[in-house]
Amino acid sequence: MFLTISTTGTPERPATDLGFLLHKHPDKAQAFSTSYGKAHVLYPEADAQRCTAALLLEVDAVALVRRGKGKGRGGAPDAALAQYVNDRPYAASSLLAVALSGVFSSAMRGVCAAKPELPAQQRPLRVEVPALPARGGPDLVRDLFEPLGWTVTAEPVALDTQFPEWGDSRYVRLVLESEALTLAEALRHLYVLLPVLDDAKHYWVASDEVDKLLRAGEGWLPDHPEQKLITSRYLSRRWSLTRQAMERLELVRLAEADDSEVEEIDNAVEAEAETEEKPTPLAVQRRDAIVTALKESGAARVLDLGCGQGQLVQALLKDVRFTEIVGLDVSMRALTVASRRLKLDRMGERQASRVRLLQGSLAYTDKRLKGYDAAVLSEVIEHLDLPRLPALEYAVFGAARPRTVLVTTPNVEYNVRWETLPAGHVRHGDHRFEWTREEFRGWATAVAERYGYDVAFRPVGPDDPEVGPPTQMAVFEMRAATAKTTNEKEGKAA
Repeated sequence: MFLTISTTGTPERPATDLGFLLHKHPDKAQAFSTSYGKAHVLYPEADAQRCTAALLLEVDAVALVRRGKGKGRGGAPDAALAQYVNDRPYAASSLLAVALSGVFSSAMRGVCAAKPELPAQQRPLRVEVPALPARGGPDLVRDLFEPLGWTVTAEPVALDTQFPEWGDSRYVRLVLESEALTLAEALRHLYVLLPVLDDAKHYWVASDEVDKLLRAGEGWLPDHPEQKLITSRYLSRRWSLTRQAMERLELVRLAEADDSEVEEIDNAVEAEAETEEKPTPLAVQRRDAIVTALKESGAARVLDLGCGQGQLVQALLKDVRFTEIVGLDVSMRALTVASRRLKLDRMGERQASRVRLLQGSLAYTDKRLKGYDAAVLSEVIEHLDLPRLPALEYAVFGAARPRTVLVTTPNVEYNVRWETLPAGHVRHGDHRFEWTREEFRGWATAVAERYGYDVAFRPVGPDDPEVGPPTQMAVFEMRAATAKTTNEKEGKAA
């Protein structure tokens, strides 16, 4: 992974001032450890007329896999092989942005103790990035950098020069040139926009990323025409963080327009906002809808199939009417997290007798799952490949045969209402499919008919008149005749 920064100079303002600004001596080659490898700073050329500083980042691919945030939209590629075979060590990304901020932190802040007058000086700058992933192509590269005062050259890189008919890859060779920027401004532009163009980060995006974005974006992001796209991508399309950042950027813009301090406006808005109720997260609405349906069914012994980290199990434990709750998941790691969430090791004996966590796969029948009042499949089916769905259907409806089955899954029609979700993308990188309301109803109706259930459908979340709710839920109830036959078979088996 490689980036160069060049400048030209005169006898009065030599180009080697770049060394003072970067706090790296032109006569030395230096190396710095980073979380995922080693960064090298060297100067291919350094004299009064022209000076070039190069940042070479050697990525430790094994450390990246072991310490990376893993799979999912906005993260590392979600195929197992792609953890080891990918462009992370070679193409500019958040890895390079983090190295920039670590190695050139003083320069990015505009600090130069040796020559305090230098950071505020605009100077001719040329930045070259040989391999830059650009989701959006050269046009997006220009849309992002040109409003900031850069002259942009973004040359598409062919997929294979031996086969030009294959077309261009998603990479460009980037050259940025400007006569009217300070070095600190240039570094902050790169720090934000390199991962934005890559549209992925190698680490988990938490709330402190909002502060990082606003610090690096100070002076240019509030008025950038692509502010919304930059904010969304930089924060890995996390809706809550994106909204928080957009609100704070709007405060900055209003303060500048009103020639006042942000704190003055922020205080006024905060006092008014305290009276407003925050929207309930969809995950909470989904759990509430499931608990309500379980109560209506009269279920006491409940299976949470695909329980994940145990959020629903935790909610059910709060209601004494649920006398036995079993969480099942194929992931031992998820079950470990669920155990910690539930504090099973510190739970009282009476409470602990109500809950069990089991490892198992819904692709196979499991005798441990028989005899329960209800089973919940919350956001589970969309994680299976479609050819494996019949195995799940038989394992749940044909073998376990609970009296009530609740199934929730995303409504793909609603995806157009998620502003930060690109068109044609599913909501999570591990989703194998997402169904329309008609597709889900068709599947559920066929399953109900095949296994002797009646099925009804309920919306979860705001029910949009055009595209429906964000989550759709099917409530399966075993028909009376089927239930009688099942009870007789179980009685004979006993």
